[in-house]
This record gives sequence, structure tokens and C-alpha cells, in this order.
Amino acid sequence: MGLSLDALERVVAGNKIYARKATEQDPQFFKTLATGQSPEILWIGCADSRVPETTVCNCQPGDIFVHRNIANCLHADDLSASSVVEYATTHLKVKRIVVCGHTKCGGANAALGDADLGPTLNTWLLPLRELRRKHKGELESLADDDAKAVRLAELNVQQSLDVLRKHPTVSKAINERGLTLHGMIFDIAAGELRVLDQAKKGNGLWTAPQ
Repeated sequence: MGLSLDALERVVAGNKIYARKATEQDPQFFKTLATGQSPEILWIGCADSRVPETTVCNCQPGDIFVHRNIANCLHADDLSASSVVEYATTHLKVKRIVVCGHTKCGGANAALGDADLGPTLNTWLLPLRELRRKHKGELESLADDDAKAVRLAELNVQQSLDVLRKHPTVSKAINERGLTLHGMIFDIAAGELRVLDQAKKGNGLWTAPQ
């Protein structure tokens, strides 16, 4: 369902306010942005409207290169995500890649069951549902669906990091210039990022322990 007219008008009006305030603070801000970008971070996150990376990280346009999709899933055969990763690592030469899941994730919650969500979403969430089956014992030991969804979101971040490890441009950047990978969970109710427990690997890659 698209934006209502009122919502669209708010977006356009909001843009004018943003542009005016940014220009007042720095008259050269947009002219500088127009010269190019050199972000140090590639952020792979969920399309959820409550987790806008630039806002929650208190960053500015140009600071973070972004790819977002349903439940921040990385599929090895996803051309869209792969092209973003390749561009970020090969051409922008980002220094870090962040995969960020979050609490109250609709995709993670849906993946706790096998309800028919439609052909596209069923296919998209299949790896997440398979991850649920793989960790069935651990997930069933948790108290409620909220806890299960958060844990599944964490496991999904770890799985996405595994997919990134195998991406040829990422592997090359890790070995040649020390690119690092990081997993995070954004707690919507607290408004805070939680960095997953990390252990330094010999190849310079940072990941949550398995």
C-alpha cells in the first residue's frame, strides 16, 4: 500500500526543511556531497522503516553505503546484494562491512513458522526458515516468540557474515587491505545498537563466534 497524499506531502515538505537547515549549518554541504562519496562503512540492514541507519547512527549523508532488504538476508545468488558488495569493496574500498539485524523483525518472526506469505516472500525467507530448523533445539528452549525471533535474527546475521566471507571481492579485500566484518542487532525499544560478541580471525575478519 503506497503513501497517502498527505504522507507524500509531508515527505516533500520535510525535504525542504532538511535542505534549508543543512544549508544554514554548512552552505557548502550539498556542493561537497555532489563531488563524490567515500564512505568507510557498507551497511547491510533490514528494510524495516524503524531502522534508518543514518538516523540511528547519528551520521550524515555520505558516511554510510547501504543495502537493505527484508530481514537483512544475504543470499549467495542475490545479484542485487552482490553488486552492492562488489561496488563497495572494489570501487569505494570501504573499510568495514556491518550486517545489522534488529528486534521486532517481521521477517524473523515470520520465519519462526511456515505460514504462506506469498511466492516471493516464501522464497526469500526460505534460508531463514531453514536456519530455524537447524537451530530448532536452541530456539525451542527460549521463553517466548520475542526471544526466539531475536535469537533467529542473531543467527541470521551470523549466516549473512558467512555468505560475505565467501564473496570473492570481500575475501580479496580482507586479505589485501584488512577489510573487517561486523555483526550488530538494533534494539528498537531501547534505540541502541548491540555489537555481537566478536573474535578476531587470523585473516583479519571479525565475526560472531559460531
